[in-house]
Amino acid sequence: MTNTHIPFRYDYVGSFLRPESLRKARADYEAGRISRSDLTAAEDAAIRDLVSKQKKAGYPVITDGEFRRATWHLDFMWAFDGVGHSPTKKGLPFHGEDAMIDDTYLTGKISVGHHPFVDHFKFVKALEDEHTVAKQTIPAPAQFLEQMIMPMNQESTRRFYSTTEELIRDIAAGYQKVIRELYGAGCRNLQLDDCSWGVCVDPNAALYFGTDEKGLEEIQRQLLLVNNLAVEGAPSDLTITTHICRGNFHSAWACQGGYDRVASLLFGQEQVSAYYLEFDDERSGGFEPLKELTGDKKVVLGLITSKRPELEDKASVIARIREAAAYVPLDRLCLSPQCGFASCECGNKLTEEEQWAKLALVKEIAEEVWG
Repeated sequence: MTNTHIPFRYDYVGSFLRPESLRKARADYEAGRISRSDLTAAEDAAIRDLVSKQKKAGYPVITDGEFRRATWHLDFMWAFDGVGHSPTKKGLPFHGEDAMIDDTYLTGKISVGHHPFVDHFKFVKALEDEHTVAKQTIPAPAQFLEQMIMPMNQESTRRFYSTTEELIRDIAAGYQKVIRELYGAGCRNLQLDDCSWGVCVDPNAALYFGTDEKGLEEIQRQLLLVNNLAVEGAPSDLTITTHICRGNFHSAWACQGGYDRVASLLFGQEQVSAYYLEFDDERSGGFEPLKELTGDKKVVLGLITSKRPELEDKASVIARIREAAAYVPLDRLCLSPQCGFASCECGNKLTEEEQWAKLALVKEIAEEVWG
C-alpha cells in the first residue's frame, strides 16, 4: 500500500496494552532470570501477534505497539549520546497519581549514532503487506527540548549549553540523522508525539516552565523552531504527522486547555501534513482553533478516549465530527482514539478486549461517515 492516504479515515496513535506474556518477560529480564536475547524473542512474538490483530481488525496501519519501550518518549532520548537517566524519587504530577518514570537529563552534548528504533522499525516493516503501511512513532523534537529546559533540568542543561538555540541545533541535527536512517529503512509514515503544546495551553503553563507569559511566548517559538528544523529537508514521500496530547499515564492526565493559545503557531506554521488531536472531553476545548490550519493539512479527531473502557455513543461522535467540519472540510478529517492505550508499560485502565472494542467503534463510525 502507498502512503498517499496517511492519515487514514480510521487510524490510531500507536501504543497498545502490553500482553501478560510480555509483562512477565520484562519482569524476568529485570530480575536477571532471562537474557536480553530471551526478552527480544518475547518482544518479537508479542509484536507479530499484535500486528496480526491489527490486520484482523481491518486497519491499514501497523505498529509495534511500542512493545520494546518503557515509555513513549524517554527510551528514544536515552539512545542519544549526552542523555542520562535514573530512577525517579518523586515522579511527574498527574491528576490522580504521579507518573513514576525515570528522571532524564543531559550528561553532555547531544549527538546520536545508530538509533535502535531504526531496527525496531525494520522488524515491523517486514510485516507489511499490500493492505498495510508501517508507522513509526517517536517523541517530537519539541518534547526532547521541553524535557531539557524544564526547571528540574535547567541546571544540568546549562552545564553543556549556554543558550537554548545551541541546544535546539543539536537536537534538530540528531533528529535529521534518525529520520534519514528511518527513511533508508523504508519508513514512509512517521508520527511525532508531542505533549509540549499540551503543557503550553494549560492555565499554569508559565509556572510549569518556570517563566512568565512573555517567556512562555518565547518557549513556544522555540518549540516550533526545533520541530521545523528537525524535519527540514525530509524526503517529499515521507509523510510526517504529529500527535498532540495533554498527558496519558495509567488513565491519568497532566494538563488541560483548548488549542486557542497555540493555534496560529501549531496549526499555521508547523511543517507537518496532519495532526492527531486530543478531543475526547472538555479539557481539550472546542474545534474553532482548527480554522488556523494552513494549506491542505488534515486533522485526525481524537474523539474516542483511550483512558476509559466505556464505549462512546456513536451518534454523539458523528455529531462532533459534523461540528468539526464547520472549520475543516470533511474530506480532510479522520477519526482515532485521542491517544495510545499504553503510553507507558503499565498501560491504561482497560482490558485488551476493551481496547479492541474501542478500535472497532472508530472503524464503524468512520465507515458510516466517510463510506
